[in-house]
Amino acid sequence: MELKKTLRWFGEKDPISLAQIAQTGAKGIVTALHHIPNGEVWSVEEILKTKNKIESHGLTWDVVESLPLHEDIKKGKPSRYKIIENYKESVKNLGKCGISTICYNFMPVLDWARTNLKYTLKNGTEAMYFEADLFAAFDIYILERPNALKDYTEKQIAAAKALYSELSKDEIKAIAYNIIVVTQSFIDGAVGEDEKEPIKIFLKLLAEYDGIDKEKLRDNFSYFLSKVIPVAEEFGVNLAVHPDDPPYPLLGLPRIVSTPDDFEWLTRTCPSLNNGITFCTGSLGARTDNNLPEIFKDYADRVHFLHLRSTKILDNGDFYEAEHLDENVNLAAVMQVIIEEQLRRKKTGRLDYNIAIRPDHGHKMLDDFNRKSNPGYPLIGRLKGLAELSGLEIGIKHLLQSKN
Repeated sequence: MELKKTLRWFGEKDPISLAQIAQTGAKGIVTALHHIPNGEVWSVEEILKTKNKIESHGLTWDVVESLPLHEDIKKGKPSRYKIIENYKESVKNLGKCGISTICYNFMPVLDWARTNLKYTLKNGTEAMYFEADLFAAFDIYILERPNALKDYTEKQIAAAKALYSELSKDEIKAIAYNIIVVTQSFIDGAVGEDEKEPIKIFLKLLAEYDGIDKEKLRDNFSYFLSKVIPVAEEFGVNLAVHPDDPPYPLLGLPRIVSTPDDFEWLTRTCPSLNNGITFCTGSLGARTDNNLPEIFKDYADRVHFLHLRSTKILDNGDFYEAEHLDENVNLAAVMQVIIEEQLRRKKTGRLDYNIAIRPDHGHKMLDDFNRKSNPGYPLIGRLKGLAELSGLEIGIKHLLQSKN
């Protein structure tokens, strides 16, 4: 009995091939139908095309990441009714094809945010970095978002202004491009690489959330769950919402999947176990007040997918993606409670005890510098993370068996 080891694959356009992934030790694939626009139905035919291709390499399609939520659902627009019907049809079709876990998120506009995609660590590897003051400079002085100043302290504004004053035109352009386009477009970004005026488009997208606060976003999320979860139950599909990344408000947008209070609301609003969680230690670990083992234990019965990595938080609010087994996130303690939940599920007769797990992101290292890859998804860096997590799992299981 072991956790199901997976790696993410971004389809035919992914520089990392299924043939390469098959050599890493991963047994499963996490992917999506990236060629189908948000809001449209995933047909059985299209699902099976990808499923069969994956299986031709001796792998299984274990998790959809993601069946993305159209922004109109998050904004509660009238068009959401038709889009949700399409979503329900896609959930039904995935269930018919034997794919039972869907990872998705409810983050407005941005799926995730980093300011530097090539932060060099002392050992020469590259990680992704979030510089809080630089992001504030982007928000206030590059985007010039209306009312942005009210979201920052005087100290943050002064630091942002000082940083901005030292940036060249090329640096300003690169920062905007990284945040708006590069970190988003290869997944399901709203602003594509071919857009001529990304800042203008991005500001328009942000403005569409004017008047939508945390409670209103929660209402829209609750409505979505009320319509989709009954279909998920009927067709044996688990939805697993991914935490916000980073887990606090950005750009004046609310965040509603960041803390234990948010998970408590999620559980209370829709108690069905098909309304589940993607437990991401990297995202949740970017808040010092999130106790990861405790959060997992409190909501373990509805964890359907695992993203494991470590986040190093600096005193000034910056963070970067550290080694998977970095001591800043106690993944040993997290892995122990995961294994304990695995054993509990098997003992109580649940069939989903081999929870799918993937190393979330990875450092660019060694031969990764000689091949293309999407930000955070180099081949060797993720292979290292996968190996470390596998070793951690085996060691903790041996320790628990010895104690018993």
